[in-house]
Amino acid sequence: MTTQPAITTRGLTKSYGDKVVLDGIDLTVAPASVFALLGPNGAGKTTTVQILTTLIRADGGTSTVGGNDVATAKDVVRELIGVTGQFAAVDELLTGRENLALMGDLNQLPRKETQRLTAELLERFDLVDAADKQASTYSGGMTRRLDLAMTLVGNPRIIFLDEPTTGLDPRSRRAIWDVIRSLVDNDGVTVFLTTQYLEEADQLADRIAVLDQGRIVAEGTAAELKRLIPGGHIRIDFADHVTLRKAQYALGDQAQVLDGGDGLTLAVPSDGGVRSLRAVLDLLDAESIEAGGISVHTPNLDDVFLTLTGRSAATDKESAR
Repeated sequence: MTTQPAITTRGLTKSYGDKVVLDGIDLTVAPASVFALLGPNGAGKTTTVQILTTLIRADGGTSTVGGNDVATAKDVVRELIGVTGQFAAVDELLTGRENLALMGDLNQLPRKETQRLTAELLERFDLVDAADKQASTYSGGMTRRLDLAMTLVGNPRIIFLDEPTTGLDPRSRRAIWDVIRSLVDNDGVTVFLTTQYLEEADQLADRIAVLDQGRIVAEGTAAELKRLIPGGHIRIDFADHVTLRKAQYALGDQAQVLDGGDGLTLAVPSDGGVRSLRAVLDLLDAESIEAGGISVHTPNLDDVFLTLTGRSAATDKESAR
């Protein structure tokens, strides 16, 4: 039986005057997964989210959320989704508990159901001690957790998170990551995430698409994207130089002594895949060469981002300030 995608786009386009923001975007997001959309500032990430959440109309192409056409079934789509934007939608004059109760009222939930859900979410997001304090007193991490908790009041099956951890300290960011993974792994929620934190995509995303100048320039798992970039290699450690030289002869010119260290490590170019690792191990085994240790090294997502978009993520964030 075929599982219906949670989100699809086909040939999605959007322009503002002469400025082409989206230029034929094709995406497929599996249910109960985290899909990350990476891209430089101005790549079209937020525009994509705005179209998929029915906030703006595309100029061309089609998109579905939960199997429903975004252009013709807006009300149905809105009942299925939750949205957390770049800026928290928390009312700072209200307490955390009151913010959650307000969301219950807006979703027309019975009062008892709102009270039960509020208590549950305060516990889940570690906000019990701050529940009756004004949200204006919350830290950035607490505000973000409350914002995400408010998104869950309507029990959405598909959640859009537009750069949800921007400006948070590393500890708060990881707390949000734990919540997001829990939503997917325990609740079966689908998360569509835009981010400029490559570590965030690496940690969270089941699949990643890189958007640049309105086009998808690459898509795959984090491991698949890293294998697109030259520089990956297998490191092999040896106990002595005699064994190393024997291995270097067996592996051929591709095997080079790694610079630095004690000169007892060979580096063999590799895409990081199982097949290339097995080939190296088979060559060593055929010559009865015993390695002291073997590790696979692939380029990180920052290398991928730099190669595909022509700039590093760190430089891109700096230019946005």
